[in-house]
Amino acid sequence: MLLRASLVIVSRHRTETLLRCLTAVGQLDHTGFELIVVADPAAAAAVRALALPLKLVAFDEPNISAARNAGIAVAAGEVVAFLDDDAVPEPTWLRRLTAPFADPGVSAAGGWVRSRNGISYQWQAGTVDRLTRPAPMAVPGDAVSLHRAVPGVAVEIKGTNCAYRRSVLCRLGGFDPGLRYYLDETELNLRLAAEGALVAVVPDAQVHHFKAGSRQRSARRVPRSLHDIGASTAITLRRHGADTAEIAATCVWLRHGERAKLLRLMIAGAIEPRDVGRLVRTLDEGFSQGLTEALAPLPPLPEGPAFIPFPAGPRPGRVLAGRIWQAGPLRAEAAVCAARGEVVTLILLDPTPRRHWQHYDSRGFWEQAGGLFGRADRSAPAVRDFRFSGRVAREARRLSGNRPTGHETSKR
Repeated sequence: MLLRASLVIVSRHRTETLLRCLTAVGQLDHTGFELIVVADPAAAAAVRALALPLKLVAFDEPNISAARNAGIAVAAGEVVAFLDDDAVPEPTWLRRLTAPFADPGVSAAGGWVRSRNGISYQWQAGTVDRLTRPAPMAVPGDAVSLHRAVPGVAVEIKGTNCAYRRSVLCRLGGFDPGLRYYLDETELNLRLAAEGALVAVVPDAQVHHFKAGSRQRSARRVPRSLHDIGASTAITLRRHGADTAEIAATCVWLRHGERAKLLRLMIAGAIEPRDVGRLVRTLDEGFSQGLTEALAPLPPLPEGPAFIPFPAGPRPGRVLAGRIWQAGPLRAEAAVCAARGEVVTLILLDPTPRRHWQHYDSRGFWEQAGGLFGRADRSAPAVRDFRFSGRVAREARRLSGNRPTGHETSKR
């Protein structure tokens, strides 16, 4: 039995990506959730114009943790899930992510995150220790697995694809508002670990994360400042009992890692050599600030108001397929089918071994494109011989694990 869920989406100055996210949320097959949007005034006005039954919280501070807490404060579901505004969920995502909470011992759950190309993974599973150092974690890729966290080592679940039991979340005080950006979910996961929480890893609960531009990074994912990364790291270390030597060692480790990323960006031509030193200085300044900021208490969060169910549920699926030069008419057809309530996947193929990519169109349909002989699954051979109909059928089967594809396939 699925528990009632509250889905919280925080957005700040990204109205277009938020609206695309909400279009996909409307295609979720979970039958018992409410939607909470925490957004700046302009985005809130755009959402209000949709006239959807949701809870809207106006919030315009550059603080992801405080914004999420504002969403939790009005949540009435037994489970609270989080999704970033620049992410798009598969239709089965929320149902699968919240299913493990039927076990009363489960405190949190996290799913897998696909990257910008819509095929490869940005995140699967891992742990993080109290010094913020990550480590991989082996989990089955075809089944839910439960993991008991231990004090000082958390099961890491990512803020763009996570859920928590509301009673636990509120008792712990939600997210630490001192972490305005970065490590917000990590620090919460460490508090859960201190209690030996049981965490579910749900591979089939998948979202696609596009990492849109923000105050911290450009649309090309080039950092504007590393100040908040430094500050959040220092605050998290202090919250979880790091001593002077551990703080100093982590500072060196963090600085080395961030500088290496900047050098790679410089080599790629994304930043200039002088930007490396400038950005490292913002990291150092933030870390120093985080060492002196007061650690405010994290009081329990209040109970939310009445539950407002969001009109979603299972929808019929459809696959449209054709050659890349037929893209215009097929996209128009896909938009029409989506508008009448279908979950549409459009597959466009060209006669090459080009690798596939996938994205969600703001008109409400999924599009996958690539070569007839190219690979979608990144672990598959680079080139394989296919006929058009066989390739379409193969992709439809692969995608059917995450969304309805139906039995009718239009081929051109």
